[in-house]
Amino acid sequence: MAETAVGLAVDQLIPMLTQEASLLRGIHSQVGDIKDEFQSIRCFLRDADRKAESESDHTRRDGVKAWVEQLREVAFQIEDVIDEYMFHLGHLHDHGCFFYFIRKITRSIIKLKARHDIASEIQDMKTNVREIKERSSRYGFDSLHDQQEGNIKPTWHDPRKASIFMKEDQVVGIESDRDKLVGWLVDKSSPQRTVVSVVGMGGLGKTTLAKQVYDRVVTQFDCHAWITVSESYDKKELLRTLMENFRINMETNIPARNRGVNEEIQLITMIREYLKDKRYVVIFDDVWKIEFWSDIEHALLDNNKGGRIVITTRSLDVANFCKTSSYVHVHMLQPLPSEKAWQLFCKRAFHFEFGGSCPPELENYSGKIVERCKGLPLAIVAIAGLLSTKEKTVDEWRKLHDNLSLELESNPHLTSISRILALSYYDLPYYLKNCYLYFGMYPEDYSIKCSRLIRQWVSEGFITSNREKTLKEIAQEYLIELINRSLVQVSEVNRFGKPKACGIHDLLREMILRKMEDLRFGSHYFPSDGSSFSELTRRLTIRSRSLIHISNKKYCHVRGMLIFTRNLTDLCETTFCATFKLLKVLDFGGAPDLKHLPEDIGALFHLKYLSVAYTMVKELPSSIRKLQNLETLNLKGSWVREVKSRQISRLHKLRHLVFSEGAGLRLFKGFGCLVLQKLYDVKIRDDIEELKKLTQLRKLGITGLRTAHEWSVVCDCINGMRHLQSLRVFTLEYVDLNSISAPPEFLQSLLLNMELRKLPEWIIKLQNLAKFEIRGSRLEDDPLEVFQNLPNLVVLIMACGSYDGEKLHFKHGMFQKLKHLELNNLDKLNSLVIEEGALPTLEHLSICFCDNLKTVPGGIRHLRNLKRLTLSIWLNDSVKPEGEDYHIVRHVPQLQFIDDLI
Repeated sequence: MAETAVGLAVDQLIPMLTQEASLLRGIHSQVGDIKDEFQSIRCFLRDADRKAESESDHTRRDGVKAWVEQLREVAFQIEDVIDEYMFHLGHLHDHGCFFYFIRKITRSIIKLKARHDIASEIQDMKTNVREIKERSSRYGFDSLHDQQEGNIKPTWHDPRKASIFMKEDQVVGIESDRDKLVGWLVDKSSPQRTVVSVVGMGGLGKTTLAKQVYDRVVTQFDCHAWITVSESYDKKELLRTLMENFRINMETNIPARNRGVNEEIQLITMIREYLKDKRYVVIFDDVWKIEFWSDIEHALLDNNKGGRIVITTRSLDVANFCKTSSYVHVHMLQPLPSEKAWQLFCKRAFHFEFGGSCPPELENYSGKIVERCKGLPLAIVAIAGLLSTKEKTVDEWRKLHDNLSLELESNPHLTSISRILALSYYDLPYYLKNCYLYFGMYPEDYSIKCSRLIRQWVSEGFITSNREKTLKEIAQEYLIELINRSLVQVSEVNRFGKPKACGIHDLLREMILRKMEDLRFGSHYFPSDGSSFSELTRRLTIRSRSLIHISNKKYCHVRGMLIFTRNLTDLCETTFCATFKLLKVLDFGGAPDLKHLPEDIGALFHLKYLSVAYTMVKELPSSIRKLQNLETLNLKGSWVREVKSRQISRLHKLRHLVFSEGAGLRLFKGFGCLVLQKLYDVKIRDDIEELKKLTQLRKLGITGLRTAHEWSVVCDCINGMRHLQSLRVFTLEYVDLNSISAPPEFLQSLLLNMELRKLPEWIIKLQNLAKFEIRGSRLEDDPLEVFQNLPNLVVLIMACGSYDGEKLHFKHGMFQKLKHLELNNLDKLNSLVIEEGALPTLEHLSICFCDNLKTVPGGIRHLRNLKRLTLSIWLNDSVKPEGEDYHIVRHVPQLQFIDDLI
């Protein structure tokens, strides 16, 4: 339970030792000793939480929890000492040059006092850490360290075993999934070995589905096997189990006296020999590690007889790893739709009463309980099973609904739900545990923007640096790993098909909230429901209209604060900044009525992330210039229209400055000293030369270009931005794009909103370009001949009269990777031809307000991967969306959405 806290403490101590050695003379070695002690203790902590949960001896379990609690508190103390020390030193840098001499003397005095204070505190902590480590042997950590990871066997009842023995009439909502998998397994047109991976979060019914499929196909194969793998397995034991399922006599083939170092190879050889002429099917249930496929792939040889392997797993990476040497079908199992969830609930709760139907008086609370389960069969079955033992009264149903969170934690019938879901959390490395716990900071059912979450992770210090990649890139990989582990659900994707917004299942959130409280990771503060939090809590989510209640010195340890409330009391009336001086993340994105920030916000020396996105804040306080550690300033959707030079010119660590589209930011003298990576949308004015200095930019948006000279300077700037990945240019004037002689080679997204008759020659050099959007250009020549030379193009948008021609012809072979195509407001377009073999991967086609295009293009029938079609072309009463047009659309069976924007 302390692994995350200790990990962060060690991560903070290492840079302190390397960067602050001159400031810590006399205690440098003591800090190093604590770091070494913590690193040696960390090896015990990976399974400490799991050991405490699975321990049947309550005395030992409480002892483990107490030990971990003590260690976590010391880790918190170290974090506090470091941040306090840096806070005092940092404030000495914030005075003007007029008092330079006095400041120098004062700094020396404070350094001496701070060094003395920190030396005393570190000596105490050093003693505490050693004492805690010595107590570890009392709770079996020495033996725990010698065990293989995951070998701690649970002593609680695992309800998943029951799914193996379920009858077909007991199962609800998997019919289409079952039939699809059966089709893949019995398909004899594909003789090569095939792996079918069923992927989904814990409790989603993967084992149930696999068993129903297995029972249907088993008679069509020469031999078969069902093996539960779980988190921990021995490779040789796995092969032996496989032989037992195939009824291969091990003693006959490998006498005990001949078994030795080559036993694994002998086992694999025997299985291969047995299978060489057989059509087999093998189910591997509950696979956790990607290495699993390497352990069994050689035994299950590809004999061209139609061998089939089914793997159920929580990890998409496990499924994808099989692709290294086998054909793979990946089936992402989804939660039950609402009507199927209701059907399953009624079948289990009223199986022996009311004919399996819910009585009218219980429908209200039954519906609410089913909604809380969010289509998770494990939860529906467990809760419905518990209710089946209760009196069928509204009062009983209401009590369970109102206390469901507590029941999940304490009721013996339901605790297995949380434990099964928590297995995925325990399996995370410590650096991902912090990131995952952060989802609990957001309200229930909240769709979290991925960019927002990633920047908060970076600012909190959760991301481990890497020379090869930026912290943001590493954080994006962390998020993808959590998604692939079925712990995070993608709620919105961008036009590239990449995650744009995400969230977590309600029951996973319940588990996270309990972990947050246990670990002092974070708390939700909402006084109206009687909520409270520990003084050691590191993060707060505020659901109160006023912050006055928490402006108390005892809560000074808070590092992150997310605020979700309307009618927030004016912060200027509180002691907010004085109380939370160690804040690193401050997000007002959920407080739309906020009008002012505290005047003394500059006192938040450690602040790295500040967001007033979508608030009513109009102006930033002048003290914001003191936030020398600020990395992200998000003003998107706020009423801020201008940032003054003196406010941000000294923010040398600022990386992300995000404005509202159209608001604009004027460059100023000294702006170029910032190390920005993202700058949207800057208005070019007198200090355009400052733009040249921003060579580290990854994303740039420019608006308001007025003269050819300004454009020429901008082109010179772009030529020098070697890291640029996204460029947006807005101007009403005609400009010569050929002034850009060396476009950034890593450019992935380009938006041109300008007067343009011809495309520049350098466009075809953008071999990494994935998204191209062009507006208002009035191109005279067919641009498709140029665009088809961009091999990685995924999104193409032509809008606002960007093409003056009457015909667009997508020829065979064009745009092999394009997934998203928009043709909007092309008022002269009257013919759209799509040949068979063009746009083979297109998923979304939008044709809107092209007034001269009167019919649905017949070539749409060739788009076999089309999932969404948006049309607004039936503007003439004589042309209706029926007849031949309707017939064309019907030829796209996989189409999921048809939007008619009439």
